[in-house]
Amino acid sequence: MKNIHQGFTLLELMIAVAIVGIIAGIAYPSYQEQVFKSRRADAKGALLGLANALERRFTETNSYCDAGGAGGANSCGDNGTNDTGSPSIYPAQSPVDGVTKYYDLTISAVTDTSFTIQASPSGAQLNDKCGTLSLTHTGVKTVSTGLNVSLCW
Repeated sequence: MKNIHQGFTLLELMIAVAIVGIIAGIAYPSYQEQVFKSRRADAKGALLGLANALERRFTETNSYCDAGGAGGANSCGDNGTNDTGSPSIYPAQSPVDGVTKYYDLTISAVTDTSFTIQASPSGAQLNDKCGTLSLTHTGVKTVSTGLNVSLCW
């Protein structure tokens, strides 16, 4: 009687490992891009939420001023409260309900009748190709990297 050994040869095992390595090398960058996209989508939603909060403020006070918090400046020339910087009327980060922040939300420019808000990447999101996302009171959307806005918004 002859013993029959079943198993893989070293060559077969090396080919399988090489195939898995090639697939992982292709899949990981795609995975990273999808993670960046999902975090960017959350930041866009947070920017729109901040814009809505500013619109509510305008409805109540007839001005976009005095919505800034820490790190801001008094650009409206009123009673000394901050008008720009981190918002005081909305969370200052995205995700708004998360522990790890991927974007900082700021009011970058404001007058009585206009505003520009931004979502700046931070932490693990710094390598995102779109950079800082901006939104104005008229709905104009921009990105800081010069990419086509439709690719990022």
